Amino acid sequence: MSIYGAHEAKFYYVEETNYGETPANPNMLGIGPVDNVEPAIDPGLIRVRGIGSVDLQAIKKGLREVAVKVAFAIPSDAPISFIQWVKVELDKSLSIEVFYEKSSGIISLLHRGCKFNRLSLGCSVEDVIKGEAELLGQNLVVGTVKIGATYGDHPYAVSFWESYVKKGAATLERVTDWKWTIENNLKRVPVIRTTSGNILKFLPHRHRNLSGEVTFEFESKDEFDDVINDTEFTLEFGLGGSNKAVFSNCKWDKVSTPTRIEDLVALKAPFVARSVAIS
Repeated sequence: MSIYGAHEAKFYYVEETNYGETPANPNMLGIGPVDNVEPAIDPGLIRVRGIGSVDLQAIKKGLREVAVKVAFAIPSDAPISFIQWVKVELDKSLSIEVFYEKSSGIISLLHRGCKFNRLSLGCSVEDVIKGEAELLGQNLVVGTVKIGATYGDHPYAVSFWESYVKKGAATLERVTDWKWTIENNLKRVPVIRTTSGNILKFLPHRHRNLSGEVTFEFESKDEFDDVINDTEFTLEFGLGGSNKAVFSNCKWDKVSTPTRIEDLVALKAPFVARSVAIS
């Protein structure tokens, strides 16, 4: 059998009704064009030592840690269909299938009980809106057949000119790049039990961090004024169509204008926020 290539890989997901349980014959959904994906499993090995030997005396499995990282472009026909699950108020889990398919066979990696640990989204001029996500899961099931009844793809993307940035009610016309990150800081919680003791039982959210950065053409001192005056504001990022991410109670964390010979001046303004809504 020849080596699998990236062109033979696919990424799909489905919402779970019960945590860690994939629905029967699910209708699997794609997330848009995927740049790269990295499924991973860590057995959490426990290394046991004892006197009388310089070597390990036992290697026991510990808490199984399942994770998947994916970089993608959000699809123009359904911009928030996947990223909406980062919202802590939904508190939903996903089953994620990464499979590799040849005419000679299939390798299916089914990640159960997945939640967003971290999501970053960004846009630059002359590019599309791209995201990077890290999801933590409860378990990984390996198979040689696909698990879905149907598979729906979103092959389209959102260009930079389909996005916008608003500060309050005003559209900012000086922005060249934007990015933001939501960190849910998930906690893997195992319990001592007689079955599946090496599999986590709960995956709750903890404190959430909301941050980002907006890069401007340097035409105004407004952002310096905001810092000096300790101004609080709302930032709205267009995600294509009528979809948007709104960060409320924001403040600039730092404002700088790197200035170099033979180049125009840009203003970089990282921000922190107290709340976010994706719709």
